[in-house]
Amino acid sequence: MAVAARASRRTTELGLIVLAALVTAGGYALASLGKTASLPANLVPFLLVILGLLAAGHVATRRLAPNADGVLLPMAGLLNGIGYVFIARLDPDLAALQAMWTAVGVGAFVATLAVVRRARDLEQYRYTFALLGVLLLLLPLVPVLGRNINGSRIWIRFGPATFQPGELAKLSLAIFFAGYLVEKRELLQTFTRRIGPINLPDPKFLGPVLAAWGFSLVVMIFERDLGSSLLFFALFVTMLWVATARGIYLVLGLVLFSAGAFVAMSAFSHVRTRVDIWFDPFADAGGRGFQLVQALFAFGSGGVAGTGLSLGSPTKIPAVETDFIFAAIGEELGLLGTTAIVTAFLLMVGVGLRIAVQARSDFDKLLATGLTVSLAVQTFIILGGVTRLVPLTGITLPFVSYGGSSLLANYILLALLLRISGEPLERRAAPRADNDQLDETVGR
Repeated sequence: MAVAARASRRTTELGLIVLAALVTAGGYALASLGKTASLPANLVPFLLVILGLLAAGHVATRRLAPNADGVLLPMAGLLNGIGYVFIARLDPDLAALQAMWTAVGVGAFVATLAVVRRARDLEQYRYTFALLGVLLLLLPLVPVLGRNINGSRIWIRFGPATFQPGELAKLSLAIFFAGYLVEKRELLQTFTRRIGPINLPDPKFLGPVLAAWGFSLVVMIFERDLGSSLLFFALFVTMLWVATARGIYLVLGLVLFSAGAFVAMSAFSHVRTRVDIWFDPFADAGGRGFQLVQALFAFGSGGVAGTGLSLGSPTKIPAVETDFIFAAIGEELGLLGTTAIVTAFLLMVGVGLRIAVQARSDFDKLLATGLTVSLAVQTFIILGGVTRLVPLTGITLPFVSYGGSSLLANYILLALLLRISGEPLERRAAPRADNDQLDETVGR
């Protein structure tokens, strides 16, 4: 049965990869038709490159993680392909860089599968990953390396290249949180104090929650990065709740985050500006609210079916290739296109949570949960910001927005999830193989 399941997953994955490549190539052709009324001369080479990159990921999965889930890689490839089509339509120069970073991301995906043969082996390095995550987060504050771009100090520069280390920090911290919570779970589950009707754990065990809260504030204050601070705090509180099954941690996390957000909004002008724009972007439609107003107009222009690829005007939106690429998709593909994007992310999150439920070890369960929550929260923050559901923050839409740091980190995240997903089948196959070997020995 394990062999049949393995073959079925890989066949499904290959079929979905071919479909994702065809959709991407079709979108690329339509974008060229909308702009120049002719098919692009490099359509066939483009299709071969897309198929080649996805095939490399498929072959690596088939060889290194044959029991892994068969849906995640094609979904990531589809989102990556659609994002590339829009980036190429908006800025051909950035498209060349995005293609290079996609190749680097796929290479990192293959390398992660090759190096990490069992996800639970990472648990013994949890404190090393904690230190690495903190260093990566604080690296943009180093005077020589750090760069302030669009008001946020979340970048570092090496020569002509810029990189956002916080994208890799989320992976390091997810590994640390999973290892720490497995180690301290029983202590965090034990409530020894009572304040009125509320039971609380010993204050010294609340230290991690308070540290996560304080660290998220540090990121928000000194790096002016609302999105990352919310992402890291939500990641830890959610993993803490899953590990302990204590709802009080969710309540405590909500209270701490609300208090921190209120203080930040009162004390820092950039936070207050984001909130003001969220409440009423039309109050200063030609100034601070211009970006969000143009995005809302783009969604309205797209309607149900969209204006068509290259037939809209998303270039009027500042930073449309990064923070607001979802608005460009909404204008040119309409409600149907944006629904397809959201559905793809929902499928990836659903598969990630299923992997967490089916994982055998506690560390694997928590790590899969953390990686999936990271993907889900980041997607929600940027989609909610662009559609004015939550205050806007400057983070990327995973696999879709332009950004090499994001692609690299998310392909590593994908490889870790696939590694965890294959281990239950491997464990079921191992006893069967042992029994077959025993029967053969007895037969002799």
